[in-house]
Amino acid sequence: MPEKKNQSEATSRAERREEKQNESAKKSKAKPVKKENNNNEASKKQKTRKERRRLIPIWLRIIIVLLICALALLAGVMIGYGVIGDGNPLDALKLETWEHIIDIVTREQ
Repeated sequence: MPEKKNQSEATSRAERREEKQNESAKKSKAKPVKKENNNNEASKKQKTRKERRRLIPIWLRIIIVLLICALALLAGVMIGYGVIGDGNPLDALKLETWEHIIDIVTREQ
């Protein structure tokens, strides 16, 4: 008869599960449970599971994330132009400012 491990010894769940299956197989002289049966049981649980209704739909989440990104971009431009660049932060939102920046970047030497 194999020695039983003390409960104080650390054993993994897989080892304990394997020992239980071996003990039950010896007692009933039946084959261990196949994994396919476990998958079927899991799929039945998923089918009977109540469908979860989302508080905020996915399409609305995407729009919210895009709006937050746009606001962060505007805030970054205003901070960069106004605080770091020593200009008026509201000037960063004007079209003339961006035309001037593009002209400086693309002009030929």
